[in-house]
Amino acid sequence: MKIELMQLAGRDGDTAYNLDRVLRAIADCGDDVDLLVFPETQISGFASLQQLATVAEPVDGPSIQAVLRAVRAKNVAAVVGIAERAPDGYYNTSLLVTPEGVASRYRKTHLWPDERGVFQPGDRYATVLWRGIRIGLLICYDIELPESARALGQLGAELILVSNGNMDPYGPVHRTAIMARAQENQAFAVMVNRVGNGSDDLVFAGASAAVDPFGRLLFEAGRDECRKVVELDLAQLQAARRDYDYLRDRRLQLPGEQVEYPDGRRELLIP
Repeated sequence: MKIELMQLAGRDGDTAYNLDRVLRAIADCGDDVDLLVFPETQISGFASLQQLATVAEPVDGPSIQAVLRAVRAKNVAAVVGIAERAPDGYYNTSLLVTPEGVASRYRKTHLWPDERGVFQPGDRYATVLWRGIRIGLLICYDIELPESARALGQLGAELILVSNGNMDPYGPVHRTAIMARAQENQAFAVMVNRVGNGSDDLVFAGASAAVDPFGRLLFEAGRDECRKVVELDLAQLQAARRDYDYLRDRRLQLPGEQVEYPDGRRELLIP
């Protein structure tokens, strides 16, 4: 599987600008790319509480419909983030959009302190099968809590995709975390971070990365915008679990109801 890491800058609250960049990136990707991954809330940016009423969209809103048309035209998938408007409030949401539609929706479960009171936390983790690999989504601060990735591991994740909006001075924290989450779950992990300046004098740290199931870096970006294709050798999944299997050998299961769906989706509900 070939994944393109799209390390981009963005404009907070400027959906038109951000969406245009997403659509151009999809249109320009190589014909052999399977999946593109964008930074956290790439479409909406980090909208303030005052901006949410005009910036937030439902999952079936115009921005995701535009992304859906773009991925169908290229026969590719994309992980994109929005400020989601829902009947019960707003969510920081990442979506796996495939030519068949929205395959997975993940609402950030662990909110950064500045997000509390702006977004509601999600109530579940999920994995889905796509092109023969089981994929789970996380967002930024989630990876600092090992239980988040472990929940995806418990759901059989072979590839953990992290949309990131990590800022200075915390870049080294996420570098360590993404390698640990891959190694302890014996899964591939791809983290794509934002770069440039944001609101409130934030400076985003870049350092997007791809990590193999042994916890080894396959690629690490710098602090500038870039796009990088990484090819995953799926045989490494079996190799990492050949002598020992952490998920099989552990003695403590995460609590919560696990739900299986006919289409292959799995969910773990947070109790």
